[in-house]
Amino acid sequence: MDNNKTNDQPVGLFADKALKDEPHVKTAPIVSESTTSTQTHATEESNDLAAHAGKKTTIASGEALKLAVVGHTNTGKTSILRTLLRDVYFGEVKNEAATTRHVEQAKLTDSQTGEDLVILYDTPGLEDASGLMDWLEDNTASRRDGIERLQQFLAADIAQGGNALTSSGGNDDYSQEAKVIRQLLASDMAIYVVDAREPVLGKYKDELAILSWAAIPVMPVFNFTDSQDANIDDWQTMLARRNLHISTRFDSVAFEFEDEMRLWQNLATMLTHSEMLEQLMARRTENWAQLYDEANIIIADFLLNVAAFVHEINEDDDPMPILAQMQEAVRQSERAMQHNLLNLYKFYDNAVAATPLELQAYQQDPFDPELLKSYGIRTTSGAAAGALLGLGIDAAALGTTLGLGAAIGGIAGGLLSNTSSIADKITGVKRLYIDPATLTLLATRAIDLLTALRHRGHAATDATQLLYKGEKPNIEPALDDDDHTVTPWPTHKLPSELKKARGKPQWSSLSSGKSEQAQLLRADMAWSLASKLQSREPE
Repeated sequence: MDNNKTNDQPVGLFADKALKDEPHVKTAPIVSESTTSTQTHATEESNDLAAHAGKKTTIASGEALKLAVVGHTNTGKTSILRTLLRDVYFGEVKNEAATTRHVEQAKLTDSQTGEDLVILYDTPGLEDASGLMDWLEDNTASRRDGIERLQQFLAADIAQGGNALTSSGGNDDYSQEAKVIRQLLASDMAIYVVDAREPVLGKYKDELAILSWAAIPVMPVFNFTDSQDANIDDWQTMLARRNLHISTRFDSVAFEFEDEMRLWQNLATMLTHSEMLEQLMARRTENWAQLYDEANIIIADFLLNVAAFVHEINEDDDPMPILAQMQEAVRQSERAMQHNLLNLYKFYDNAVAATPLELQAYQQDPFDPELLKSYGIRTTSGAAAGALLGLGIDAAALGTTLGLGAAIGGIAGGLLSNTSSIADKITGVKRLYIDPATLTLLATRAIDLLTALRHRGHAATDATQLLYKGEKPNIEPALDDDDHTVTPWPTHKLPSELKKARGKPQWSSLSSGKSEQAQLLRADMAWSLASKLQSREPE
């Protein structure tokens, strides 16, 4: 049992927890879905950290890896940590320099055992490495090794800032760099975050030279690699000339799980004892797959709930008021499903960061005929399905002849001007439920949202940063070839699970109002449908 979780917090798949306050760092809590964002402030970094650094030995087997995240200001260090931690609340992300002013830390733990695997340290940006390099050259002996020279700097007034700097009469303040170096010397290894859009400049070369003096493995990590302005080739040439031959790409906005695994794998190759990283990779791979399974069950359960949704009316009643109620119930149910997916992947629909639901594509009414067309969804040629497009009513359920299509040909977009005359022509109306076209649209849109969430980094602050390279624009209908449809199944070939749900009104909380009971009744079928959604294979 994880003692760090409170009883009212849902258990997440990624056991990412903040450390308790320690004297040398600020601690950033990893926030669950039921809490709000706070930052716990601790005291300034102490000189004890630097003193301890000289005694640090290589990481031992079975110890958590202490990993410092360093780099120039505004390269996305905190952004990378947000995505690794699956936490939109960690640190502060702004498009300006020196956003992080103190060292902050968080843990990655084994989600099953609670064992600490990696301790991540977010450090302030290196603002003036060239100036610091000049000071080191002028004030430290080149005969000393790198650690000794860095420790001499940390003992100087320019590393203290504030009152110490004022009393010494100096003008140069390298207190931010001192915070980075103290943490670097106390860590087992570091990743050096590179904004891949930046040209290779002298200040970056000086940063790497100073980092090399800490005598720990340093691996460059390229951020913002999805940009067309990336200069990765130039960077790799420069890095190779400094004997940094192992690097990796990890875009904190356009996320790829494979890139994260490659990051951990490359770090593992630089360690004598890599058991903790290997354990971390195995657990996160397992958790990532489990998240996908749970997400598909959420979608399948929602679709079954809607498919089983039925309203009975008298044969002489006007169906339009009931249809309007059904449409609104489906809209609310879809919104709840979307929020469940967001929360599952730790994207919270609030002001901290824009969510995919702010995109127009996810706000558009699922009963809008134009939305069906944009997904290339067509209705069956028989009955009145085409005429009822946009209403969400399934004409096959009306128990009428094919002549109904001509009788209600004026229906479009959920509006009906002559309901009374049309209702008179509809005989034998007993049950109304959601049509296959709408079910197919709801399934397609849910799958699109899930795919987007799996490719969205937790550092994304703009809803338009949401979608991976495969995001499709409006798509023209593929009317003649089912093989080119963008839907998980042809509209007229619903999966057997959804077909079965049409005859099970007790499965739908929208029909019965009994949410928990209805969910239990459809649970087994949800597992079956979820497996089909994963494969996206039509029946």
